[in-house]
Amino acid sequence: MKIRNAVWVGLLAAALSGPSWAVVTGKFAVTLPEKSHQGQGVAKFAELVKARSNGEIEIKPFYGGALGDDVKVTSALQGGTIEFTVPQTTTLTGMVKAYEILDFPFLFKNAEQAEKVLDGPTGQKLMDLLPAQGLVGLAYWENGFFNATNSKHPIARVEDFKGLKFRSIQARITQETIKALGANPVPLAVPELYTALETKTIDGQGTPNAVIAALKLYEVQKYLSITRHSYGAFIPLVSKKFWDQLTAEQQKILRDAAVEARGYQREVARAQSEGARKMMAEKGLQVNEVSDAEHARMRQAVQPVWDMFTPDVGAELVQEVEAQLK
Repeated sequence: MKIRNAVWVGLLAAALSGPSWAVVTGKFAVTLPEKSHQGQGVAKFAELVKARSNGEIEIKPFYGGALGDDVKVTSALQGGTIEFTVPQTTTLTGMVKAYEILDFPFLFKNAEQAEKVLDGPTGQKLMDLLPAQGLVGLAYWENGFFNATNSKHPIARVEDFKGLKFRSIQARITQETIKALGANPVPLAVPELYTALETKTIDGQGTPNAVIAALKLYEVQKYLSITRHSYGAFIPLVSKKFWDQLTAEQQKILRDAAVEARGYQREVARAQSEGARKMMAEKGLQVNEVSDAEHARMRQAVQPVWDMFTPDVGAELVQEVEAQLK
């Protein structure tokens, strides 16, 4: 009887304790601030996951690079010490060369083309390469098109790049692109960018409108040219070590939530881009469009970069993407 009572007491205690024993928690490292398009996408994702799992999965975002930069936290995901992050796909090129296709200059003319490639079989094919690296990709979100700012003159033709000292990231494809356009690449980290532009150490740089506004570069630049010379995609990632501990149902919840949050995040990104452009123009930044004809000339100027990096990416993948864009 005592044993039976002890069993009932144990069962009653378990029932009263509720589902807390089954709650799965995960840290989500976010590079940008909470109000950024990236941050809002993560907040929406966490909200959807909690609702769809009835509170069984709780995700805690850490905004503003609180857990480290993209490279550091992606490595932490591989080690299993952080569960989620959402870097730009460029971060993955060091481990998966095929992702470099998304950094090809002037790859996409518009957001619709980007969505077609990223949300289709090609995007999935790239994601399928990640588990071997200890990562699981959930969807593709948007950072946006990169546009050029500088302090010298508007960039309306490819010739207008000539001689400009243009900020570059460390990625070789970015540096070669700047050279092909006729400018001189100067590798600089983001924290150094404002001062370098202010002191005229460099003349210009290229980032999405929302980033230009967030960094207040309009204070130290005169011109914003809508060059759309590159497209940045974010990719919500999960640590495979964490992923493998989840049930199939929990994995589906994460995938579905990332895809649903994708539409919301892209809307926010595009609204922030347009809002940033308008605000910066009101602040005195001179904004100019680049015609379709001149955009095509710029794309032709960087064709040697495509040729240079196609062997790394694979000719078949490049042809597959080009066929979709046609």
